[in-house]
Amino acid sequence: MGKLFCAIALVVIAFFAWGGVLIPKAGQLDRPWYVGVNLAGAEFGEHKFPGKVGKDYTYPTEGDIKYFVDLGFNTFRLPFLWERLQPELNTDFEPGERARLDKVVDDVTRRSAHIILDPHNYAKYRQGDLGTPNVPISAFADFWRRLAKRYKNNSRVIFGLMNEPHQIRADRWRLAADAAIRSIRDTGAMNLILVPGTIWSGAHSWLSPRRGISNAQAFRALTDPGGNFAFEVHQYFDRDYSGTTDHCQDVDVGVRTLEKFTLWLRRYNHRGFLGEFGSANTQVCLEALDRMMRYVRANADVWIGWTYWAAGAWWGDYRFSVHPSGDGKIKPQLEILKKYLATP
Repeated sequence: MGKLFCAIALVVIAFFAWGGVLIPKAGQLDRPWYVGVNLAGAEFGEHKFPGKVGKDYTYPTEGDIKYFVDLGFNTFRLPFLWERLQPELNTDFEPGERARLDKVVDDVTRRSAHIILDPHNYAKYRQGDLGTPNVPISAFADFWRRLAKRYKNNSRVIFGLMNEPHQIRADRWRLAADAAIRSIRDTGAMNLILVPGTIWSGAHSWLSPRRGISNAQAFRALTDPGGNFAFEVHQYFDRDYSGTTDHCQDVDVGVRTLEKFTLWLRRYNHRGFLGEFGSANTQVCLEALDRMMRYVRANADVWIGWTYWAAGAWWGDYRFSVHPSGDGKIKPQLEILKKYLATP
């Protein structure tokens, strides 16, 4: 009886030590653990549309991908512009841009890694707001139908519906997400779908009503005919959570901003994915990054993974970049991320 009591006590201690969540032993998670980076560049030059590839924007190279795969990362979020791939709504994709996208998909997936296709448009098209007469929801559904048909036979391709919708009510964005999901599933595609919220997809604001309704209210009853989706959120550490400064509020800001969203996921039996987060190379920021990564891993019953912002050869001295530099040294942020690559 004494041994049983001690065993129970150890389980209880472990439960609370890991934030009140019991997760499988290392390597025992019964689904993929998506861990990676945003490989930015194809969304650059948005004010020089359509722009010239290699001058105004760029796609990641095989070398970029290999660097992170060799370190143990298995997922790449690929931002690109909807308008470049589909210059006119409800029409075929532009052949050159389509070929460039195909190449990156192939470069990633033949290395047994996953790629998230991310139209980096903020729920806009040529500066027109999604859900208006100029950019109807039906056109968004058409875009995803075409993209899904192209990649539905590659299970390593993940469909990220839209980067950081804003200036659109959560209930209106819900209608657009529903239409895109139906359009994807109607092609027979069973790929994982990532569904962001509006208000820039912030985890910290998920439960906060904006214009009368919150993401939590609008999306808690979301269903997917394919049964394979997760909610994507973004989270930064500075005062307004925008990720535009080197300042971090404190070492617990990352954990604090994810807690209510995590509880919401668990309450409504949903899954979450941390699609963007970044840290400056300061003591407070690096500690905040480490604590947030530990929290996400400890709550792997509802979190399916993360992609750090950002990598990409054109970032230069960008404060959050983890892309390799000429000196060959691994960035401090990357050293922290490497600690959390193994499947929980």
